[in-house]
Amino acid sequence: MLDSKVCQKARLSRDPRFDGKFFTAVKTTGIYCRTICPVYPPKEKNVLYFPSAIEAANAGYRPCLRCRPDSAPGSPAWKGTNATLDRAIRLIDEGALQDGSLEQLADRLGITDRYLRRLFDKNLGISPKTYALYQQCLFAKQLLHQTNLPIIQVAFASGFKSLRRFNDCFKTHLKLTPSQVRKKGQSTSNILQLNLYYRPPYDWKSMQRFLAKRAIGKLEWCDETSYGRTFNWLGSQGHFTARHDSAKNRFIVTIALDDLSHLKAVVANIRRVLDMNVDIQAIESDIEGCICPLFPLKSGLRLPGIWSSFEAGVRAILGQQISVVAAHELVKILVEALGSSMGDNKIFPTPERLAESDFDFLKIPMSRKQTLRNLAHHYLDHNTPDDLSTWHKLQGIGPWTIGYVQMRGQSDPDVYLDSDLGVKNALQKYTTAINSDMAAPWRSYLTLQLWNQL
Repeated sequence: MLDSKVCQKARLSRDPRFDGKFFTAVKTTGIYCRTICPVYPPKEKNVLYFPSAIEAANAGYRPCLRCRPDSAPGSPAWKGTNATLDRAIRLIDEGALQDGSLEQLADRLGITDRYLRRLFDKNLGISPKTYALYQQCLFAKQLLHQTNLPIIQVAFASGFKSLRRFNDCFKTHLKLTPSQVRKKGQSTSNILQLNLYYRPPYDWKSMQRFLAKRAIGKLEWCDETSYGRTFNWLGSQGHFTARHDSAKNRFIVTIALDDLSHLKAVVANIRRVLDMNVDIQAIESDIEGCICPLFPLKSGLRLPGIWSSFEAGVRAILGQQISVVAAHELVKILVEALGSSMGDNKIFPTPERLAESDFDFLKIPMSRKQTLRNLAHHYLDHNTPDDLSTWHKLQGIGPWTIGYVQMRGQSDPDVYLDSDLGVKNALQKYTTAINSDMAAPWRSYLTLQLWNQL
C-alpha cells in the first residue's frame, strides 16, 4: 500500500528519486502522470496514487502527454514478494507473449496457465495478456514521441502483427490514437534514438571503469561518457551506444537493428545490462548495516550486466582461476576467431560456432575447451538453456561459474560470490567477518561493494 503523505511530498518536490515508483492520477482530468511532471500540481483532494502505470490505466486514466509515463524508469522486476510473478513479468517485458503463447510461458515458469492468470489477477487485477498489451502500447507511445518511425513500423516494433490490431489496442488502453501522439515527420531508418531514464543516484564512473576494463575490441566500445556493443537477439543483429546524461538522469541510446519486431526486447535488455530499473536507494538502505562496520558504502553502484547468459557463461569459463586481464585476452581471441563480422565489428560467437570448434587458437587446458563445447551443445540441445538449475550437470561448470552467470548474465540481485578471488582478497583486509545474510535479497550488490574495495 502506498503512503499518501509520502507520495504527496514526493510529487510536490518533483524528486527524481521517486520517478517510476508510483504514478499520480488526477480525477478532474482523467490523466495520470509521473512524479516529475512539469504541470502545476493539482490539489490533493483531486489526486489518487497508483504503484504502476497499468493499475492507473486499469482504473480508467490515460497517460499524460507532457511528462510521458512511458519514459519513466521501470519498476524493479523483483519489487514483489512472489518470485514466480516477478519472473513472469520480466519474461513478458522481454517479449514472451509476442513470440509464444500463455501456455508456453507457464511451462517455462513450471506452473499451469490457470495459476499464472490467478497470480496476475490477484496482484495486478488484470490478465497476463492485458499486461503485455499495455506494455506494448506504452513502448509504442515512447517510439511515437521519440522517433520518426512510420506508425506501421512502430506497430511492428512494439510487437503487434497488424496495424489494425495496434490502433485498436492503443485507443483501448491509452484512450488516445497513435496520430494524436505523433507530432513529427516520418523516416524509414532502422537507426533509432531513445531516452532511457533511471532513478538516481547512479555512479556512472564506477560502471564505466568496470565495463571498460572488460570491454572486448570490435565487440564493445566504451569511453568516459558512453558504452556500446554489437548484439544478436533471436537471429536479429544490431548494435547500440548508450551515452550517459547525468543532468537528466538518463541514457541517450542509439540503436541499429535489422529487425524492428525485436526492438522492445532489445531495449529491455539494454536497461538490464546498465541496471537502469533498480531502486538503488532501497537496496543501499538494506545492505549498509552489513558493510558499514567494515567500510563505508559506495553510493550509486549498479550491477554491470552481460548481454546474454550464454556469453556470460563463456566469459566465466574462460575466466576460471585466472586474472581479469588474462580472461579478457582469451575472450578477445575467441571473438576474433569465431565471431561473425558486422562491418568492422564482431558479433559474439554463437553456440553453433563453439560446438564445432577445436579451440586450437586458445592456450587453455583441454578440459576447459571441452567445457566450452559442453555449454554450446547444452544450448543447442535444450529448449530452456538459460535455466541455470541444469548447468551443474555440465562437467567443468561449478558454483562460481553459475553464480557469475546469475549475477551478470541474468542480473539476479541476490548472488553472493563468496568463492570469488576478488571477494576473498577484499575481505582479507578486515578482521571482522561479514554476515552476507544481512544483505539478502541484494547480495549481488554486496559482492559489487566488495569488488569496489580492490
